[in-house]
Amino acid sequence: MASMNIFTPIISLPSNGRNQSSYFPRRRQPISAPFAAVNSPESPPSKPEIELEFIGPKASSDGSYPVDKAKEISGEKLLRNIMLDNKIELYATYGKVMNCGGGGSCGTCIVEILEGKDLLNERTNTELRYLKKKPESWRLACQTIVGNKENSGKVVVQRIPQWKK
Repeated sequence: MASMNIFTPIISLPSNGRNQSSYFPRRRQPISAPFAAVNSPESPPSKPEIELEFIGPKASSDGSYPVDKAKEISGEKLLRNIMLDNKIELYATYGKVMNCGGGGSCGTCIVEILEGKDLLNERTNTELRYLKKKPESWRLACQTIVGNKENSGKVVVQRIPQWKK
C-alpha cells in the first residue's frame, strides 16, 4: 500500500507563489448607458451666496478705508459669526472685553449696513430695544442673518460705525 503524505498540498500554486485567481486582474464589464445615467453623481445645484465687504472704522494715512471681503452661503450664518470666522474685527476696545458672546444682551457688536439691507433679516426685538435711537441702517451683528437661503447678492458693512459719528 502506498503511503500518503498528509503534508502534500491539495492546490498547486504557480512557481511565483501567487494564487492565480488574484494574480490575474478581473475584467470589468462595460456599464450600459441607462445604468450609468441613473447612478452617475450629478453636481448638486449650487446654493446662493452672499458676497460681503467689511469697511474698516478708521481711514489709513492716504484717506482710504481698509476693506475685508468674505463670501458665505445665503441664510446659514449670523453676521457676527462670519466676521469672527474670517478674523474681521467686530468690537471696539470696550466691546472686546465686555461683549456678551452673541447673546444679544450688550449691544457692542453694532455695524452699519451701507448696501444690501434687503439681503438681511428684519430687525429683531432685541435690536429694536438696543438700537431704538440709532439710524435704521445700524444692526447688531449677533442678531443679523445674512441672506434667506434663496437670495444672493452683495452686502457692504461698515464696522464699528460709532467711531465715524
